[in-house]
Amino acid sequence: MSTTTTFSSAETGALDDRELRAWRGLLRVHASLSKALDQQLEREHGLPLTSYEVLLYLADAEQKKMRMCDLAESVILSRSGLTRLVDRLERDGLLVRESCASDARGAFAKLTPAGTEKLTAARATHLAGVRSLFLDHLSPEEQDVLGGIWERVLPGAKGAAGDDCGC
Repeated sequence: MSTTTTFSSAETGALDDRELRAWRGLLRVHASLSKALDQQLEREHGLPLTSYEVLLYLADAEQKKMRMCDLAESVILSRSGLTRLVDRLERDGLLVRESCASDARGAFAKLTPAGTEKLTAARATHLAGVRSLFLDHLSPEEQDVLGGIWERVLPGAKGAAGDDCGC
């Protein structure tokens, strides 16, 4: 005698339709927006979105420099992935590496004047894309709700980095 056992989504841990819609929606929107913004920046400025983000974080940092490990965490790249990206940006003259005086193992990435110029040129394109592709589709109230949701979902977000160079 054969019996068929069926499990509810609660028993298997599977996502229900509402949960799938929320999760898959987040993934699809993120991937689509990232791809579109990357294409705009590449086409108009020869600058991939990840490179733009690195330059942006450096521009916003004190003294326009950040520890490499903090920068990797900020742009959500592995340390090796950031190292390869920083190598390219350094070859292009958009940033330089500086050693850390208090920790020989630590290194900083520092924005150069050429990097600031490239970022300034690309910023208008990026902001226009963010507005037209995303923000213009939401009311200010919906933007507030989403901002609150992201803050709740990312409890591991960290504040400013410490003063030492080690990670």
